[in-house]
Amino acid sequence: MNRPADAASNASAAPDLRAAFPGPFPVNPHADQVERRLLDWVSEFSLLEPSDARSSLCNITGEGVARALPTASVDNLALCAELFLWLVAFDDIHGEATAADDPALLVDHVGDLTRVLTDDGAPSPGDPFAAGLRNLLSRFRTRATPTQYLRLVGHLRDNLLGLIWEAHHLSAPKRVAVRTYCAMRPYTVFVRTIMATAPIALLYELPDEQQASERMQQLETAVANLAGWVNDLASYARETDRLRTMPLSLPTLLMAEHGLGHPEAFAMAACMCEDQAAVARACIDELASAGPAPAKLHAQALQHIAHSFLWHVGHDRYDPTATVLTTPHPFQLPTGSTSCP
Repeated sequence: MNRPADAASNASAAPDLRAAFPGPFPVNPHADQVERRLLDWVSEFSLLEPSDARSSLCNITGEGVARALPTASVDNLALCAELFLWLVAFDDIHGEATAADDPALLVDHVGDLTRVLTDDGAPSPGDPFAAGLRNLLSRFRTRATPTQYLRLVGHLRDNLLGLIWEAHHLSAPKRVAVRTYCAMRPYTVFVRTIMATAPIALLYELPDEQQASERMQQLETAVANLAGWVNDLASYARETDRLRTMPLSLPTLLMAEHGLGHPEAFAMAACMCEDQAAVARACIDELASAGPAPAKLHAQALQHIAHSFLWHVGHDRYDPTATVLTTPHPFQLPTGSTSCP
């Protein structure tokens, strides 16, 4: 067993993101109502058995999406929360360690779900995830423009590809290059899919030329990186305990690629998070002051999505006694930890 027993104690560096994203973060007033609707929806499609874990997942999803979309209507908020819950539940049940043990089964599941994404016939009988996805897509189609819907479906397809890629590398994470991991991580943390739901839920249309602008692409990339890397720092000890080995995670790959120990790898990852937060803040401020109206709305939406991912790592789903972000506020530096020079 290759388990870094001292990972939690050595990995004391947490990124200081207060300058870029100071709290408190706004939250949608419908969060509690949406959490109850999530419990009903996941029961309707039998995605998860009743348990404390299901209740915790509905809680973190409802609260997290309420911070990602603080001004959305209750119906739009619930729909986006159900989609994110669907992704996380599928990953928990069919991805990660389960998929590593039987990758062919995951590939078959993804094939069935791809048929749903392409609207190629009814979902396979008895597959609750295919039925749940068809339900979600039909409701998104009534709210989204054709371009918005195609973007959403494209990102969902990327998520499924990301889960297959992740399962393939779980048993030997050190063979993955840091650059490759950074390119794939946004698709396994589902952040770009949440970005695609924002214009639908908040009722704005981002023209293609504004979506493709250099500054908007920099902002989306920075927020996507930040979401994945902060999650890696927060979940590292928990994933190590669960897998009983080093997880496929940014600190693991920094150790392997740069020959670092745990403290140095976590400090480097923290610096990377701070750098991306600074890039995101600069882009948000520029677009808010000088960008066209839809770009301003999208920049504000991306800021709230960053808020959500920074908030959620302090939830009970990430055991606070075993994570690297042990301060009451997950984006503060613990005493004595190292920030970027």
